[in-house]
Amino acid sequence: MSMLTPPGMGGKYKVTGAAYPRMTRPRRRRRIVLVVLGSIIGLALIAYGAVQLIDVFGGDADKRKTAAAAKDCATPAPKAGSAASAAPQVVLPPPGGITVNVYNATPRAGLAKAVGDELKNRGFAIGKVGNAPADFDKKVPGAGILVGSPQTDKAAFSVLGTNLAGATQQTDTRETADIDLILGDAFKELTPKADADKALAALANPQPAPAKKC
Repeated sequence: MSMLTPPGMGGKYKVTGAAYPRMTRPRRRRRIVLVVLGSIIGLALIAYGAVQLIDVFGGDADKRKTAAAAKDCATPAPKAGSAASAAPQVVLPPPGGITVNVYNATPRAGLAKAVGDELKNRGFAIGKVGNAPADFDKKVPGAGILVGSPQTDKAAFSVLGTNLAGATQQTDTRETADIDLILGDAFKELTPKADADKALAALANPQPAPAKKC
């Protein structure tokens, strides 16, 4: 019997040799550790690549924006009065092509005639002059109302409106191109002719958009 064999154990349990047998550790735990480490490394590589792509494309976009802004600032703005700076001129109907009916919706006698005469002196064609219709008489709290057909040229309203600041606009069922000017309780006087002419010139020659500041 070998010295390695415990007493009482022989036969198939007999241990021979000069060393004890070694027990191998299970390999499953080692495989799990390797899989986890591989997954962590893979995720780290994917995240790094995504960051690099964002930096590349984001940087290119920023460079393009900076280059475009520098180009805009490098181009000198056209001088005032030059052909490049002038906005397209708007064609407005002349005052003589606008027929105005002047109605007085206030208790002030003779107001419609006085305003009609002044508008005539400013070049407008004057139609009817008198007291306002019952729908408006003593019912206009503002400076005045401009009433016309839905088909009336909007520019005609604008031209007449330069002579009465604060006048509102509305339409009715008429089919003619004339416009009613109904004077309200807040009316004091027409816009001074010099100011009306300036407003008319601004309508005909709109200012271009301001240049971008760098």
